Amino acid sequence: MAVGPDTATLRRYRRAGDYLAAAMIHLKDNVLLTDPLRAEHLKPRPLGHWGTCPGLTLVYSALDHLVTHTGQRTLLVTGPGHGAPAIHANLWLEGTHAEYDPGLSLDGHGLAELVRRFSWPGGFPSHLSPEVPGVIHEGGELGYALATAFGAAFDDPGLLVACVIGDGEAETGPTAAAWHSPKFTSESDGRVLPILHLNGYKISSPTLYEGMGDDELTAYFTGCGWSPLLVDVRGADDPDTLLGDALARAHAQTEGRPPMIVLRSEKGFGLPASAPDGTPLAGTFHSHQVPFPDATEDPEQLAALERWLRSYHPEELFDENGVPAPDLLTVPPEPELRLGRVPQANGGLLRQDLPLPDTGKFAVGVDRPGGADASAPEVLGGWLAELARAAPETFRVVCPDELESNKLGALLEVTARQFDRDVPGHSEHLARHGRVLEVLSEHLCQGWLEGYLLTGRHGLFPCYEAFVSIVDSMVNQYAKFLKMSGEVPWRAPVASLNYLLSSDGWRQDHNGYSHQGPGFLNQMLTKKADTARIYLPPDANTLLETMHRCLSSTGLINVVVAGKQNGPQWLSREEAVAYCRAGAAAWPWAGTTDGPADVVLACAGTTPTIEAVAAAELLRDRAPGLKLRVVNVVDLLSLCPPDRHPNGLADESFAECFGEDVPVVFAFHGYPSAVHEVLHGRPTAQRFHVHGYLEEGTTTTPFDLLASNRMTRHDLAADAVRRARGWASAGGDLARELVRERDALLARSYRDGQDPEEITGWRWRG
Repeated sequence: MAVGPDTATLRRYRRAGDYLAAAMIHLKDNVLLTDPLRAEHLKPRPLGHWGTCPGLTLVYSALDHLVTHTGQRTLLVTGPGHGAPAIHANLWLEGTHAEYDPGLSLDGHGLAELVRRFSWPGGFPSHLSPEVPGVIHEGGELGYALATAFGAAFDDPGLLVACVIGDGEAETGPTAAAWHSPKFTSESDGRVLPILHLNGYKISSPTLYEGMGDDELTAYFTGCGWSPLLVDVRGADDPDTLLGDALARAHAQTEGRPPMIVLRSEKGFGLPASAPDGTPLAGTFHSHQVPFPDATEDPEQLAALERWLRSYHPEELFDENGVPAPDLLTVPPEPELRLGRVPQANGGLLRQDLPLPDTGKFAVGVDRPGGADASAPEVLGGWLAELARAAPETFRVVCPDELESNKLGALLEVTARQFDRDVPGHSEHLARHGRVLEVLSEHLCQGWLEGYLLTGRHGLFPCYEAFVSIVDSMVNQYAKFLKMSGEVPWRAPVASLNYLLSSDGWRQDHNGYSHQGPGFLNQMLTKKADTARIYLPPDANTLLETMHRCLSSTGLINVVVAGKQNGPQWLSREEAVAYCRAGAAAWPWAGTTDGPADVVLACAGTTPTIEAVAAAELLRDRAPGLKLRVVNVVDLLSLCPPDRHPNGLADESFAECFGEDVPVVFAFHGYPSAVHEVLHGRPTAQRFHVHGYLEEGTTTTPFDLLASNRMTRHDLAADAVRRARGWASAGGDLARELVRERDALLARSYRDGQDPEEITGWRWRG
């Protein structure tokens, strides 16, 4: 391998990187200080975080040195994403910025443009983002860097993922869980090298880790399964050698506990000791963000800022044309090994389509609606098992210890849960290699899967519906990453993030109110139309087709909700294919008319579909003259107007399902507000009357849970006949009768501790 630069060159390189980072935060002009600094040279709104920047450039240059000497393919995941100025500086110095954008050329014009663009309207944001080469993790919300790094390393044995974790970020629960990730890796995976950047302070207070001595830090990380290397560069004459030696030792260590580095540095080192007003700066939390925020208005701050910037001697680092000195350009590795160019950071270019099995082989035979019983996730499990067998290096399932609970145990017949520990006592389906990662941390599952997808692979995240909301903020961040990625011309789309939510709130036989929460659907409705998809397949065959569609897609977040209990199967495989393509359709066999209807009974979700079809049967028996149409919705966003969402039904198709002025009683899986939100913009949307989850429940029978949320077949039928056109008088009488029957059945449930046979044994007669 090439011989890297000497330590004197590394010091000069870091000086250049630190100068550029400081300039990005403060300057809009006069970026090389060729003129005396004046207020008009400064940004009117200085934004950015200086405190972590010098440490990030120290790490970046040390990794450059390691890569140059070893040829190690390395991806950098930066937890302190607000240290973006440092990353931009290094990307510019290594020439990667110019490769992706000629406007950021490695000269004075490109340098001025880089400095001006940072935290500027139409330019780069103040933290890392998809517009930045080499980035798979923004680091805007703290806590997820380490889990993402491990996701990137899975199934890529030649990759080193260096992950910088700020000591403020290290206080978060997700990071605490992620320290255990090595227990889920094998020799078939890449290596993750965490670097805990311990500079002592958060925004305005010390970090927990600042209060831990070396012995306590060593004990803590050893207990988590690591071999910690402690590096303290505070006041060191040669910090580059100290960190470089530690990186070399970590890279060479291939046996035993994996290495990690605790890097102690001074917060914001390079700053003067204090501001003009006496406020301490270097080594304190006052260096966290903008060191001289009032320099445009305060002459003393302006003078102090100029003294600080000139202390880096930019005239020694850049020539009169703004080109970096030749020795600085020897620090980055060869172009194909530069941190900003690692292919995994643009994983869409590496992504290959999954070898998805034919769903027909697994479809449930349905000779008539309701003519078969099955658990939809259990059927899907067989299909996923074959996929796992066919894609042993590009498909993984992450799950918080709920795979078998959610009836997906067939996966474990062909692959194990990957776990690199010997455990005492009885355990099943554990091995050092496997396609399943189960850990009781939704945060870890989310972070692992994000890293895996963003580096070009595919995956599925099954979860209890009520608890997937634990990752609400993570999916917020990921949706923003996807949205911005779609606007970056050079980023190729990655495989979609797919959730399968089972153990839904309508059938919590072993649990109660705490396990009822369909709010993740509402969360997804806040996402951009180009990103979010929500599917509620009513049976096994529609679930198979839906999951085939989701795992074929790119650039999306797909949420699929499917009940896990055995239940009626409504559609043949051929019907399911056509129905899933449409998104919503009438079920003529359940209604009483193919023409104009007096009322439409709509449904979305496993349990609401059963109750809606049962309600239709009640109405066919008890109101034979009622013109009833039954519509099932598998794609919730098909209800949107087509100008609001690409999956929205055309106006003609919407009218074919729901008519134009017909009352619609809608049995919905989640909160009623979700349906009203997606219908916004449809003409006469007020005619939709939605039954859904009303935050009522406990550990009780399924029928009681339905009744408490006004979702029983009797509630739906009563509401439909009340609202049906021309049924005001007769409908009211029948509605009251239906409610009395509901209450009588409910009384029997309370008496017997189980629901009556009329409910549990009900099947569609046809």
